[in-house]
Amino acid sequence: MREIWLRTNRRAIWFGTLPPAMLALLGGWLVVRPDASQNDLLWWIGTALVLGGGGLVAALLTQLRQPRISYDDGRVLFHLVWGPPLAVPAELVEAFFLGQGPTMLAGRHADHEPTVNLVARLSQREPEWHHRAVKPGLGGWHDGYVTIRGTWCEPLGGELIRRLNRRLREVCEQDTINGTD
Repeated sequence: MREIWLRTNRRAIWFGTLPPAMLALLGGWLVVRPDASQNDLLWWIGTALVLGGGGLVAALLTQLRQPRISYDDGRVLFHLVWGPPLAVPAELVEAFFLGQGPTMLAGRHADHEPTVNLVARLSQREPEWHHRAVKPGLGGWHDGYVTIRGTWCEPLGGELIRRLNRRLREVCEQDTINGTD
């Protein structure tokens, strides 16, 4: 059973649903307004706005359930790509710690404003895990370090890092006891 270790930034997702929801509402008004039957073009535009805006809202709301890091069956799952997460054997994840990096948000000065990031250090003894292609806006994976941008996850702090490292230690010890190491 999958255990969520790090959640996504729910506030950003809820905020991101506002523009497509407004488009869907505008489209709904175009469809149901009193003189809608007199202008087929506006009715079709309204229908397209309802479908498009509603589809975007639904897609964003599915992201609320998508964690950034989870654990399942001896593997730490990094949700930094479209599709299935990148699964790393738990014993290869050495530690989690805080780092700093660019926000990767749009705007003139956005990349000059640093954000707190979560970094997972992977074992140097397994070089095949040192590099993976991930969605750059969500993080990076280079030289055995997995970086998750703080902009797109729950608020990061010392207590969260302690909880992640404690849980990582617990699952690795349990795997050793069970002989799955």
